Amino acid sequence: MSTDDAGTQERLPDGFTVRLDEKVRRLDDGAALLGGSPTRLLRLAPKAVDLLAGGELRVRDAVTAGLARRLLDAGIAHPVPRSDDTVTGSAVTVVIPVKDNQAGVDRLLATLGDLPVIVVDDGSAVPVRAPGAAVLRRPESGGPAAARNLGMAHATTEFVAFLDSDVVPRPGWLAVASAHFADPTVALVAPRIVGMGDPRGWLARYEELRSSLDLGPRPGPVESRSRVAYVPSAAMLVRREMVGQVAFDEAMTVAEDVDLCWRLREHGWRLRYEPAAQVAHEHRVVFRKWFGRKAFYGQGAAPLAERHPGRVPPMVLSPWSAGAAALLSTGTRTGAVGAAGVSTAAGVRLTKTLRGLRHPARSSARLIAMGLGAAAWQFAGAACRHYWPVAVVAACCSRRARRTLVAVAVAEGVADWVTHDGPGRMDPVRYVVAKRLDDVAYGTGLWVGVVRARSAAALRPIIE
Repeated sequence: MSTDDAGTQERLPDGFTVRLDEKVRRLDDGAALLGGSPTRLLRLAPKAVDLLAGGELRVRDAVTAGLARRLLDAGIAHPVPRSDDTVTGSAVTVVIPVKDNQAGVDRLLATLGDLPVIVVDDGSAVPVRAPGAAVLRRPESGGPAAARNLGMAHATTEFVAFLDSDVVPRPGWLAVASAHFADPTVALVAPRIVGMGDPRGWLARYEELRSSLDLGPRPGPVESRSRVAYVPSAAMLVRREMVGQVAFDEAMTVAEDVDLCWRLREHGWRLRYEPAAQVAHEHRVVFRKWFGRKAFYGQGAAPLAERHPGRVPPMVLSPWSAGAAALLSTGTRTGAVGAAGVSTAAGVRLTKTLRGLRHPARSSARLIAMGLGAAAWQFAGAACRHYWPVAVVAACCSRRARRTLVAVAVAEGVADWVTHDGPGRMDPVRYVVAKRLDDVAYGTGLWVGVVRARSAAALRPIIE
């Protein structure tokens, strides 16, 4: 199937099952669903309400296939992988791009069993050895994008699994991830990236909880400006035909995986993130290397903003939520009163559009509260991450700005700790310090990239 077929062969096969996301809220006894990313309100016909009464929907005909597709694309439901849809190992080739990491290749090969493997040695000082695998050696390093493209070009199987040399897949990852290809329009599936081994030291514990590669425990579609905006190429499974037509952009030395995801979407293909499939990653836990890697990731925002305008904003806000959050950020009583007034006015307008619901005012209040909370969270995160140099300058010039910045930095850090710490593996003080250093590193890289690109596109928020 070519990429042109994606728009015409979208029907999900009979037997395909979807399940409502755990965060979705049912309103009016299921007549409307609130959820997805970004959050949306989806109204259902009476027949659809009956079909979703149990929280799952099994495709049986064109009607159920269309409903399932709509729920999937909205992020309100996710596929339930079936063992019958698992791709066999003979249909998958593993491509391992590597530079100067013989130990990592040895460790990874030991876990791959009988899968065909292509190792692409990207100009290692000492040639990489890989008994039992095909080895392609580049005399000079061309970067991970070029190495992956070379390996993919030599693969002959229907699917290709890209695995970096610093990862080790967990048992069963391939079966769970590959089941998503039962959807004929899915071109790429990514597992969850988790830590490798028992973390020791505060930085290792932080990475175990908050790695830039770990996209969390909830599945979802991969879409820019959503909860899962991209997936990292440290581990991903792709249809060789689809990605072979798009390929990694070899001119990009950072964020080439993000660029690939978005170009695949532009071509009409769908991508899935499946956390039930897991691959362990050897996190950087030496501070200098850790900080440098975070800054390196930040440098990818500017070139992405050039290639994909409007897809990497530091904040995406509605006019009313932007105004309300800005007023709250002043830290004054007048600002709080103003924010309440703006939110109330927005709620009144929204209630009018929700008159078809049984309790429009209640639903409107819930949506306004969610919108205001999301806006405040974005403001706080951006002040500490994307705009931290500006925030620090303001804090040096104003006592009120200084108090506000300190309060925001602590509150946002503690809130992030509450949502990520899980079983309590790290105390809040060290976590907040690590989170702030993480943000400073990324923000530093972001500003370096902006200066190099001579474009502030990656710093512009979107208000719509």
